[in-house]
Amino acid sequence: MKNTTVLGAFGALALLGATLATPAAADKLDDVLGSGKLRCAVVLDFPPMGYRDANNEPAGMDVDICKDLASRMGVDAEVVGVTWAERIPSLISGRTDVAIASSSDSLERAQTVGFTIPYMVFQFQSLLPADSEITEWDQLKDANVGVAVGTTYESELTDYSAANWPDGKGKITTFQAENDTYLAVSQGRVEAGIATDTAIANILQSDSFSNLKAGPVAPFGADIVGFMTERNEFGWINYLNLYINHAYRDGTLGDLYETHIGGEMPDLTTVGVYY
Repeated sequence: MKNTTVLGAFGALALLGATLATPAAADKLDDVLGSGKLRCAVVLDFPPMGYRDANNEPAGMDVDICKDLASRMGVDAEVVGVTWAERIPSLISGRTDVAIASSSDSLERAQTVGFTIPYMVFQFQSLLPADSEITEWDQLKDANVGVAVGTTYESELTDYSAANWPDGKGKITTFQAENDTYLAVSQGRVEAGIATDTAIANILQSDSFSNLKAGPVAPFGADIVGFMTERNEFGWINYLNLYINHAYRDGTLGDLYETHIGGEMPDLTTVGVYY
């Protein structure tokens, strides 16, 4: 019995030693640090969050967040331009490491990808021709409304229409890009468009859309957005959460908001909930 006990003890120690000696599996955080490059998926037709400047270079708040995150990690930033529909496939295929792309943190999306804590808050709003007589949200039920495919406001508008406008005579027309929606409203191909309040405020400053105006705000509530990455990358998600926390606490996010949007950054907290 003594020999058995001693051998058992040695066996346990050997197993423990082997376990301790086994290196931890590398994760996405290790991959990014090891490669020296952070690949960020950013939607580049969504000013002021993401767009191309006069030199055709990526610019906007999401772009600058990507660069700031890369700088703090000590790696280079690579901005990968994607459409709304390409954000998640770019992560799953391994083309990008993180989507900093104004992505609504929906439970449906979270079944496929992992989300961080919020880093930005939007409101959904209608975009109208300057001579439109629409003054209330529910007047859109009989209108042809344009929206970018793959966005949260496409799904929210579809659900709202089905639940609240069963007798509505209007329709929802989808477009591949935000700019296509703006152009359709400007050219009279649709009677209204749906986008975020920040995007609408930005395009109304452009001479290209002087014939448009901001319309009623959607009753969908605030659009809270986070970074996205692969769902099982828990260490990477933890690091990204900590980055957002630091960037908010040290004023970086507030400064970028002031630069690209103007005014005071929205509160990222949810009453009664700790992030």
